[in-house]
Amino acid sequence: MASVHPYLTFNGNCETVFNFYKSVFGGEFTFIGRFKDMPSEQPMSEEQGNMIMHVSLPIGNDTILFGSDTSAAFGQTITMGTNISLSINANSEEEASKLFNGLSVGGTITMPLDKTFWGAYFGMFTDQFGIQWMVNYDYPVEEIK
Repeated sequence: MASVHPYLTFNGNCETVFNFYKSVFGGEFTFIGRFKDMPSEQPMSEEQGNMIMHVSLPIGNDTILFGSDTSAAFGQTITMGTNISLSINANSEEEASKLFNGLSVGGTITMPLDKTFWGAYFGMFTDQFGIQWMVNYDYPVEEIK
């Protein structure tokens, strides 16, 4: 069965926010990556490169809080109510495709479901009701190579 994780987006202060959450919930980040770490042909400033591309903080037995930064330089800014996405972690490519294709009907696909450089099958969309979704399947390590 798929699991759902909250995904919060910030205008450049994601690291500060998640360090605060970490101080409250405890634990450690299971991943923290910056925009400068991803392959890109687009130039970016040092400030943009140091912004958080993705961070993961387990906050319970079955819940992981995800986050990232965005800015006008990346083509979007955050307004109240648009800084959260529901992130579904599927158990297979097939389940990810079924969920993505079903939930995105009548919506707007912002990133087609596809294999990524970080070893996942991933896509994003806004559904017909205005809810932002991310669908993800993490490949087993032996399949990434």
